[in-house]
Amino acid sequence: MRVLKGFLILTICCLACFVEANAQVVVEAKLDSAGIFIGQRIGLTLEVSADAKKQVELPEWDSLHHIVPGLEFVRAEKADTSYLNDGKRMQLSRRYYFTSFDSALYLIPALDVKVDGKEYHSKRLALKVLTFEIDTLHTDSIFGIKEELAPPFDWAEWRQVMWSGLVALLMAGLLAYVIYRLKTNKPILRRIRNKKRLAPHKVAMLKIEQMKEEKIWQSEDSKEYYTQLTDTLRNYIKERYGFNAMEMTSFEIIQKLQEVNDEEAIAELRELFQTADLVKFAKYSTLINENDRNLVNAIEYINQTKQEEPEQTPQPEVIVVEEKSSKMAKRVLIGSIVVAGLVLLGVLVFIGYRVYMLML
Repeated sequence: MRVLKGFLILTICCLACFVEANAQVVVEAKLDSAGIFIGQRIGLTLEVSADAKKQVELPEWDSLHHIVPGLEFVRAEKADTSYLNDGKRMQLSRRYYFTSFDSALYLIPALDVKVDGKEYHSKRLALKVLTFEIDTLHTDSIFGIKEELAPPFDWAEWRQVMWSGLVALLMAGLLAYVIYRLKTNKPILRRIRNKKRLAPHKVAMLKIEQMKEEKIWQSEDSKEYYTQLTDTLRNYIKERYGFNAMEMTSFEIIQKLQEVNDEEAIAELRELFQTADLVKFAKYSTLINENDRNLVNAIEYINQTKQEEPEQTPQPEVIVVEEKSSKMAKRVLIGSIVVAGLVLLGVLVFIGYRVYMLML
């Protein structure tokens, strides 16, 4: 009976010890190595084992903080958490990095960890910082710091920048063209077709045939008739002899023609221009037979002075496609230009950023 009672007591004590052991907090710290050279970094790993329900606070330092004189804190990694015993226990692990620029033996103090507000401490550690042996007798063997080596050029890294630059160049050209056309009030689209060029006398005769069909000389408006007839002759003379008859007076035209035509060829033409000037500027009234005679004189002059030209190949003629857009359509176009400009600006900013990052 006493043996059984003692066994029960012993079992209860073991269970209590086991529970207490599971509930206790364990703090451990270890260095990557026992010594480093000056300027090197060394990692310190801090591990905390505690109940999963506990709140753990790990040490925090600002950059360049000296935990002891001469031993400088550099940075810390993010804490790593793992769980044990079906999630009842947790283990936190975090790495800290230190460096030193003075050779000495440093005693790292115990690191403080708070678990539910209660402080726990790790063991103290020792770190030896070694210096380099310098051969002062052979100074020619001491070299300065080598320059940084530039990485080899890689086209793959710049491909994105080059394609973006090409897109930006095309967008800039298109924007400049559209803005120029809008600013000068010119249509954006044009269509080109081939048109056969007629000889000057054929153009003049077609115009006279049109006047015959419309029977303008039979109307009471003699001014309109003589205006069309003299304009037709002026255009013919301009194309035939190469001087701008459209900007010259009748007298100046006759004087110029005397250099290339005989007096017989221009005698009736002079009478035609004189009659036309009287009708247009002196309100002179002509008879129908007089109009017929002047029309015949114009035809005879053209036939006497015409010059047959060889068959010509069709010349390209630009035909403008006029835009019949409303004010709303124009606003949409201007809005599109603004949006395209913003996109172009974004592309340029992206190119600048990529170039800056690649040059680092």
